[in-house]
Amino acid sequence: MEIKELQKILQESGIVGAGGAGFPTYAKLTDQARTILMNCAECEPLLKLHRQLLEKHAYEIMRTFQMVADTVGASEAIIGIKKSYVQTVNALRQHIEEFPGMRIHLLEEVYPMGDEVVLIYEATGRVVRPGGLPIEQGVAVFNVETIYNVYRAVEQKKPVTDKYVSVVAEVENPVTVRVPLGCTLDEVVATAGHVTTKDAVYFVGGPMMGRIGSGSDPVTKTTNAILVLPKDHVIVEKKNRTSSIDLKRAASICCQCNTCTDLCPRHNLGHPIDPARFMRAASNQDFQDMNPYVNASFCSSCGVCEMFACPQSLAPRTLLADMKAGLRKGGIKPPQGVIPKPVQESREFRKVPEERLMARLGLTRYDKEAPLDETLVHVSKVSIPLSQHIGAPAKAIVAAGDTVTRGQMIAAPAQGLSVGIHASIDGKVTEVTDRHIVIAAR
Repeated sequence: MEIKELQKILQESGIVGAGGAGFPTYAKLTDQARTILMNCAECEPLLKLHRQLLEKHAYEIMRTFQMVADTVGASEAIIGIKKSYVQTVNALRQHIEEFPGMRIHLLEEVYPMGDEVVLIYEATGRVVRPGGLPIEQGVAVFNVETIYNVYRAVEQKKPVTDKYVSVVAEVENPVTVRVPLGCTLDEVVATAGHVTTKDAVYFVGGPMMGRIGSGSDPVTKTTNAILVLPKDHVIVEKKNRTSSIDLKRAASICCQCNTCTDLCPRHNLGHPIDPARFMRAASNQDFQDMNPYVNASFCSSCGVCEMFACPQSLAPRTLLADMKAGLRKGGIKPPQGVIPKPVQESREFRKVPEERLMARLGLTRYDKEAPLDETLVHVSKVSIPLSQHIGAPAKAIVAAGDTVTRGQMIAAPAQGLSVGIHASIDGKVTEVTDRHIVIAAR
């Protein structure tokens, strides 16, 4: 298959990164990719869907991964997977000899192994420059569900209409389910039985980089997990803190131990992000050297500094995120052409064990099986956002009153970086705005 042909299929099928920011997958296809890398590292604690999906559909996903490698002309295809995912690794090894250009790279159980910059270094030894893209190192990264969606688009002619989501923590029966795009978080949580805590909070995406969601929020193409947590859980309390208070706390109790920088994954790969210097400068309103502020642009927001490293429970990640937002608002772009320093020799001793991380965050008791159930959950209505990806929102091509079928394109790709959006259920369109399309089941 030619690259342009595959790009067209993926764009029209609405395939984007199934997690993270939702970068349109077609835009990653280029003949500059010498290596393609499949991410099965489940970056966040408690997430299970990628290892489950890869175990169950190993051959189909591997065959599609090989097809992508052949299409872009990559010389190697690497599956990066944590060695603790024993059953999934065994499923891969049953078929790996059928794909001579493919290899399995076993990863440690550390956080944030799923960060693509960290993963690329672990699997290839290449360092992506600060602010750079993986393709500059000849690498294109895809997660497991994304490749599975490519399989469904190419082999089964099915666009993206549903999402796999793990529902864990304070629920009766933790589970990974398949739900229509646009259904509510409440409807997803209901598949896991009754909630086992009062005043539950939905933490969407993962405990380290996720957000607090509302039960009426729609599931999108990047919704990977819902953690149902007590409102007084440490993760929820950290997320609800006020930045202005966090800054005052930093000024009063930061002990200058430098642990946030010592354990920063990007810093240890030579990137010029230095949370300790930033905290020192920001809390003291020291503007003599602007580098600690400008270099906030290179923070990946992984949360190691804030959720694990700091002995005073300060909030470097949150304050760095505020600074990044301020820089963007002010039109200040990240420094260009920054050359990373050599990888820190001490890096191997400064990795964050996931088991320890979960214990620190009070998550160990939630680390239970969440079996994969691929039966599509039925709902009576969906509200499908037109922007579920990086780039321009899709443009609605249906109107209120139209009857649609599941898989029908209801919004076409816009000019520029964009993908199509499809009906996730059969029904009648009841509302169309520039933000979403609502469909009632018939």
